[in-house]
Amino acid sequence: MTKLFKYLKQSWVAILTILILLALQATTELSLPTYTSNIVNVGIQQSGIENATIKAIRESEMDKLTTFMSDSDKNKVLDSYKLINKDNLSEDEFNKYKDDYPAIKDESLYILNTKDKETIEKLSDILAKPMLLVYNIENSSEGNKLSDSMTSKLAPSANQTNMDPSQMAKFMDKDGKFDIFAYINAMPNDAKEDILSQIDKQFVNLPETMLDQGAITFVKAEYKAMGVDLDSLQMNYIFMTGLKMIGLTVISVICSVTVGFMAARVAATLGKNLRAMTFKKVMNFSKKEISEFSTASLITRSTNDIQQIQQMMVMMLRMVFFAPFMAIGGIIKALSTNLSMSWIIALGVVCVFGIVLVMFTVVMPRFKKLQNLVDRLNLVTREILTGLGVIRAFSNEKFEEDRFDVANQDLTKVNMFVNRMMSCMMPAMMLIMNLISILIVWVGAKNIDLGNMQVGDMMAFIQYTMQIVMSFLMISMISVMMPRAAVSANRIDEVLTTDISIKEVENVEKFDDDKKGLVEFKNVSFKYPDADEKILHDISFTAKPGQTTAFIGSTGSGKSTLINLIPRFYDVTEGEIKVDGINIKNASIHDLREKIGYVPQKGVLFSGTIESNIKYGNKNAGEDLVETASRVAQATEFIDSKPDRYETPISQGGSNVSGGQKQRLSIARAIAKEPEIYIFDDSFSALDFKTDAKLRKALKEETGDATVLIVAQRISTILHAEQIVVLDEGKVVGIGNHKQLLKNCEVYKEIALSQLSKEELENE
Repeated sequence: MTKLFKYLKQSWVAILTILILLALQATTELSLPTYTSNIVNVGIQQSGIENATIKAIRESEMDKLTTFMSDSDKNKVLDSYKLINKDNLSEDEFNKYKDDYPAIKDESLYILNTKDKETIEKLSDILAKPMLLVYNIENSSEGNKLSDSMTSKLAPSANQTNMDPSQMAKFMDKDGKFDIFAYINAMPNDAKEDILSQIDKQFVNLPETMLDQGAITFVKAEYKAMGVDLDSLQMNYIFMTGLKMIGLTVISVICSVTVGFMAARVAATLGKNLRAMTFKKVMNFSKKEISEFSTASLITRSTNDIQQIQQMMVMMLRMVFFAPFMAIGGIIKALSTNLSMSWIIALGVVCVFGIVLVMFTVVMPRFKKLQNLVDRLNLVTREILTGLGVIRAFSNEKFEEDRFDVANQDLTKVNMFVNRMMSCMMPAMMLIMNLISILIVWVGAKNIDLGNMQVGDMMAFIQYTMQIVMSFLMISMISVMMPRAAVSANRIDEVLTTDISIKEVENVEKFDDDKKGLVEFKNVSFKYPDADEKILHDISFTAKPGQTTAFIGSTGSGKSTLINLIPRFYDVTEGEIKVDGINIKNASIHDLREKIGYVPQKGVLFSGTIESNIKYGNKNAGEDLVETASRVAQATEFIDSKPDRYETPISQGGSNVSGGQKQRLSIARAIAKEPEIYIFDDSFSALDFKTDAKLRKALKEETGDATVLIVAQRISTILHAEQIVVLDEGKVVGIGNHKQLLKNCEVYKEIALSQLSKEELENE
C-alpha cells in the first residue's frame, strides 16, 4: 500500500489540510466529555460554582477564613481581593454591586480582583480547608460537626471553665455566644501555628473531592447569605456550557464534512491518476506483456482494483489519520480524569486488538484469493460473451453456464465468508464497549462512594474510554479492509513497474528520406518469450517502394509473425530490420508506426460511425480522401446502401456489419492514412474472388510509390506481386515472382497446384 503514496505528491497540500482539520475535530470532540462532566459536577452538584475561589465574600467571613491561614497564605488571599463598601464606591458602582451582591448595603465585601487562572487555582487550594472548617464550625448545631479528633484540638482552648467572666466577655459575639475565631486570633503565634498544624494533619487522608465539595458548600452558603440568586447562577453556567458544547459540535461537524469532501477529492484524483497511468502503461505493452497479464486481468486491475484503492484512501484519510488523534488524546484526557482506572482502558484496547488479530489472521488470505477469483470470473464472462455465436452453434450453452456458475460460486463463497467475518466484528466490538462501560460504572461507583471521584468525572471517563475504544475500532476496521486494498495496490504496482520489452532508445535516429519506404530484413531470427524454439530462422529480403512483396506459406510457417516485427509488436531475437535505412530499434516507435498502414488478420472496428473508423488513422482526412479510400477498398457499394452513408453507426467491435464489410472498412482505414508502407495480414480472406481482384487492382493504382506487404493464403491474391517470399517452418525457401517460383520453389508449386489447376496457372 505504501508503494502508492508516491502518487499522492500532487495532493500533499490537501492531505496536510486534512490532517490539520482532523486534529481540530479531535480536539473539539475530546473537549465535549469535559463539558459534560462540568455540567454534572459544577452545574448541577455545585450550583454553577467552579471552585473554592469565591468571587465575593463578606468581610466578617473573610476574617473567619484567615483565622485558619498562615501569614503567607493570608497575604496571598488578601492581595487578590479588594475590600469595598457603599462609602468607597461611586453611585454607579454601588448600584452594580448591589444588584449582584445585595449584602453590600449592610456591610463591606471582599471582591476578587484577578482573572488569572493560575492565581485562581492557587487561591482555591488555600481557601478550601479554611472554608470547610468555618462551615463545619458555623453549622455544628445542625449536626454538621467537625470530626472528633479535630474538635478535641479546639475544645480545650474553648473550655469556658478555665476562664473568668471578664476573659470570656472578650470572646463573646453580639448574640452572647462564644466566638472561637476571635479566641484563636488572640492566641500567641506559636499556639496558633500548633493548632493549625494539628488541623492540617486531619486533612491528610481526606479525599480531595470531599475537600472541594465541603469548600463549595461554604461558597454556596456565603452567596446565599449575600443575597446572590443561586438558581440564576446555576442556569447561567449550564446554559453557557451548553452553548460552548454546541459551538464545539458545529466546529466538529464542519471539520468532518470538509475532511469528507477533501478526502473524496484526493481519493478520486488518485483513482483518476492511477487509471490514466495504468492505461498509458498498458498502451505501451507489447503483446508479450499483455499475454503475461491477460486482457481480463488488466481490465480488472484498471477498474475493480483501483476502485478498492480509492475506497481505501477515503477511509484512510477520514479514519486512519483521525483515530490516532482520538486514541492518544483520549488516553491523556482519561488519565487526567482518573489515573486509578487506567487499567480498564488497557483491558479494552487489549480485547479490541485480540479481535483484530483473529480477524486479520483469518480474513487476510481470503482477500488475496478474492481478486484472483474476480479475474477468473471476468475471464470466463469475456470468453463466453465473445464466443457466444460459436457456443450456440455447438449447443454448448449448458456447459458454459456450468463453467460460469463454478467461477461465480467460488467468488460468492469467498465473499460470503469475508462478509460474515466482518459482520461478526461489529457485535463483538459493541459487546466489549458495553462490558467496559459496566466495568467503569462498577469501579467508578466505589470511587464515588469513597469520595475519590465525582459522578461527572465517571461519566467523562466512560466517554473518553468509548472514544479510545472507538478509535481502535476504526483502526481495526481499516486493518480488515487494508489487506484487500493492499492486494489491489500490489496488482496495480505490478502493472506500473513492469519492464516493457519494446523500449525506445534515448537518442533516436532520423529516417533517411532518400530511402523512403524501403524495408530490409537482415538475418532476422525470432522466438516468442519463454519459448524453447525459434519461429523464424535467418530471414533476409528487401521490400522496395512502388512494389508489392507478398508472403505465402503453410499454416504456422511464421508469415504473420514476420510482418508483426516491422511495427515492433515484437522485437527480433537476432539480426535487424531496417525501415528507411535505419534499424527500427533506433527509431522513434511513434514515427515508425506513423509510416505504416496496418490491416490485421481480423478486422477491428471501434464504436462510432463509418467515417470515424475510416479516419481513425488520419483525423485530418478530408471528405474526398475518405470516399477515395472507401472506393479503393470496395466499400462504397454497401456504404451507399445505408440511409446515413458515412454517418452510419458502428457498434462496439463492429458487431452490426458482416465480416467482409468489416475487413473492407479496415482496409479503407489504412488507405486513408496514406502511409509509406502498407501491411496486409491476410486481409483479403473474407472477400470473394471478384471483390479481391477489384481491390488489388485499385490498390495498385492508389498506392503508387508506397511499399506494399501482403500476407496471403490464396495464390490468386499474390500472382502479380513483384516479389513473393515463400516460408516453410520459419525459413525462407524461395524468393521471386510467380513464374520464377513455379520453376524454382517446390513448396510454392505445391501450394499453387493445391489451389489452381495447371491450365489456370499457365493462363495466369
